[in-house]
Amino acid sequence: MHPGIYAAETPDKVAYVMEPSGLSVTYAELEAASNQLAHLFRDLGLQRGDHIAFMLENHRLYFVLAWAAQRSGLYYTAISSRLGVDETAYIVDNCDAQVFITSDAVRGVVEEIVEATPKVRLRLMIDGSSPRHESYEDAVRDRPKTPITDESEGSDMLYSSGTTGRPKGVRNELPDVPFGGDVALIPLFTMLYQADSSMVYLSPAPLYHAAPLRFCMAVLRMGGTIVAMEKFDPEDALQLVEKHSVTHSQWVPTMFVRMLKLDPGVRHRYDLSSHKVAVHAAAPCPKEVKFELIDWWGPIVHEYYAGSEGNGFVQCNSEQWLAHPGTVGSALVGTIHICDEEGDEVPTGESGTIYFEGGGDFEYHEDHEKTTNSHHPGHPSWSTLGDVGFLDDDGFLYLTDRKAFMIISGGVNIYPQEAENRLILHPKVMDAAVFGVPNDDFGEEVKAVIQPIDMAEADDQLARELIEYCKEGLADVKCPRSVDFLAELPRHPTGKLYKRLLKDEYWAAAGRSI
Repeated sequence: MHPGIYAAETPDKVAYVMEPSGLSVTYAELEAASNQLAHLFRDLGLQRGDHIAFMLENHRLYFVLAWAAQRSGLYYTAISSRLGVDETAYIVDNCDAQVFITSDAVRGVVEEIVEATPKVRLRLMIDGSSPRHESYEDAVRDRPKTPITDESEGSDMLYSSGTTGRPKGVRNELPDVPFGGDVALIPLFTMLYQADSSMVYLSPAPLYHAAPLRFCMAVLRMGGTIVAMEKFDPEDALQLVEKHSVTHSQWVPTMFVRMLKLDPGVRHRYDLSSHKVAVHAAAPCPKEVKFELIDWWGPIVHEYYAGSEGNGFVQCNSEQWLAHPGTVGSALVGTIHICDEEGDEVPTGESGTIYFEGGGDFEYHEDHEKTTNSHHPGHPSWSTLGDVGFLDDDGFLYLTDRKAFMIISGGVNIYPQEAENRLILHPKVMDAAVFGVPNDDFGEEVKAVIQPIDMAEADDQLARELIEYCKEGLADVKCPRSVDFLAELPRHPTGKLYKRLLKDEYWAAAGRSI
């Protein structure tokens, strides 16, 4: 299963369309362009198991780059176009990329990383060139549009978003199958989401993130059509469902919040009747938000919990979630174990570190210590993503928070996700971050940083109102003792909150980090 099959059978079918620009690519065009780049890789001497990287916005050529590497047996790292110089340089160098492809839109960053990335042999720029970057278009123009003779399955090697530290590259072994035989996601697609070649899949998120990239690659393996948003806008997303008769979609909870906070007249303006499956993941979704979403869209909402590491897969549909509100589902891949700080399993209903047994194997590229630390000391085959949660009597998993975000105040363990979920429901709040800040008496205290809908209302009165609102729904100890305001929180477009960046500022001011 790969785009070349559909290029032969239905060459003029649209493989994907970029919105709002409207630029589209047919299966025949995707096949030809990815073959040209694959030939360039071979002409450079790149062989199976070698590595490339690319960094660009949601661009018309995004899937061309990915499929060229995929069909060449290469590892490919898609890098966030929002990263700065230091983090970009670290990833490009750490992943051992020999070819680095970028676009004119991120010229300001990529021009600064050349000296720090000496392993790169060829640098290409789409939509432009520079003294340090050759023109991508010129480099591939005269290459053959037919497949290379030694096609084999490659693999992405994506990096964590760095919300709790230095980004980690997740490396899996290359699939030992002929090109077109790597169909790991396809059974999940067909079984859980009724996916087939007739699907029209809306992808509103940045394509460099694991979920959008892997799901989109699976859609293209199945011969469906992708509607890729160049930038998310809540009303635009609804309009695109109507315009393209979207059948499937994938989201993060912050997108739900923004759509639900649209004026009701706007929300109900568009025909969503074609929409059959809406999938979400990447961050916890407040229960009240999901109740409201299912009430609006109907029981088409599916949730899953997994990581780039591929060590487990947990999922639930709307009916299962409504029977177990707040769950992220039950395990389809891997067996879940909940363990305390000593590594012992805890009783049902008690929180602890979530471990998967029997899922996929992985390693963090060139970081043996992080790889080792992600595995259970007594059961090396069990691995964790660093999240905390608990199981109910029916085996459904509930996320408490990331272990790294836990606040210890006066000896009490506080997971800030509860307060964030509460605060985001306030009608004057667009986004919320809760974390621990220094307190001389208790070690830490709970702080909230709020992105209000209207920054003009960000004053002491609103801060007091939010603290009281939180206390109405949660125990006092879990609620913020103080509130600050920002015009925009440092949230990754994939839904992950860069809480570390906020937290570090407060601890640096105190002259300590713990």
